[in-house]
Amino acid sequence: MDISNLRERPSDAAMSVSELNGFIKNMFDSNRLLSAVTVRGEISNFVYHRSGHLYFSLKDSEGQIKAVMFKSSALKLKFVPENGMKVIVHGSVSVYTAGGSYQLYAYSMQPDGIGALYLAYEQLKEKLSLEGLFSPEHKTSIPQYPRAVGVVTSPTGAAVRDIINVIGRRYPLAKIYVYGALVQGEGAEQDLIAGIDYFDKSGLVDTVIIGRGGGSIEDLWAFNSEALARRIYDACVPIISAVGHETDFTICDFVSDMRAPTPSAAAELAVPDIRELMLRIDSIRDLCDRSLNNTVSRAYERLEGLKSREVIKKPEAAFARLKDKVSMLEQSLNNDIIKTISACRSDFAVLVGKTNALNPLSVLSRGYSVTEKDGRAVKDACDLRVGDEIKIRLCNGAVTAEVTEV
Repeated sequence: MDISNLRERPSDAAMSVSELNGFIKNMFDSNRLLSAVTVRGEISNFVYHRSGHLYFSLKDSEGQIKAVMFKSSALKLKFVPENGMKVIVHGSVSVYTAGGSYQLYAYSMQPDGIGALYLAYEQLKEKLSLEGLFSPEHKTSIPQYPRAVGVVTSPTGAAVRDIINVIGRRYPLAKIYVYGALVQGEGAEQDLIAGIDYFDKSGLVDTVIIGRGGGSIEDLWAFNSEALARRIYDACVPIISAVGHETDFTICDFVSDMRAPTPSAAAELAVPDIRELMLRIDSIRDLCDRSLNNTVSRAYERLEGLKSREVIKKPEAAFARLKDKVSMLEQSLNNDIIKTISACRSDFAVLVGKTNALNPLSVLSRGYSVTEKDGRAVKDACDLRVGDEIKIRLCNGAVTAEVTEV
């Protein structure tokens, strides 16, 4: 729509709403001051649209202005805007003709009073901490005597040289595998993740060191990657983080199994000192030698004591005494056996006499007999009747008879 001639219209000529909005928009867009403004304010009514656009208002104690940041600009943000956050926004002011309202079109945004990267770092740190990625219970102990150590860092930096020198000096038995990766700039995040992935899946190493030398927060930013933090958390191989100097902290430090203040310190934590191990081995060897010597000395003393005993010095005399003792025991045993048999015979004779006295056959031997009827002894003649069959038992044998008279 051509609005350049609106000023030339008669005063009583009416214009459309869209023409008016277009004219006002043209006035805004042609104003050099409004085409590049920097505004400080507090975010309110923040909406993250599914399209990726950000809609919000900027306000202070006396006013507010609507604002929008399109997806292409929002993707460049290093932090997540929130309601109540004080920010500095750079953009332009123009008119939204369809709604007849003016608004701020934001091209960039940074926190007011704090760096965008630092804010993004704090936001991600809080998020991952709440999810439990920094939990001590999840961390794995570093192997005490690793057979191989993996290093994910720049292959040309000072950090890798420091790590190789320290491990070579402290524990030359360990192999060192270096995964060369970018440690800052575009592609660094993907390289670091690939390095962790390689060592975790290959099984080549027992411990992984990830890190680089010191730098600004921008230089270390790849180590604040959420994707890298999650890959470290999921790794099975123990990981030592050694990013920057002692005062530098990154998300990688918090999620790793151990944090070292420097790459050199990480190398010292990853392997033991072979000199200390040799001293410990020497100490253990000395202890074993002393223990063995003491054992041999005690055994020798015991042997000397045995050698001084008479049974060793004069075994024939000891055997003679033992033989005499055995003979005495044998004689004593024979006497006891004879006494026991004699006593048993006497007791047996007494029992035989008592038994014979009670034996009914001994009575029959004196001329007596026993009369039985129906297998029972008859004690009274009244128990018999004429014609009864009886049995008379004698000392030797028995007869059968019939009662003819009672």
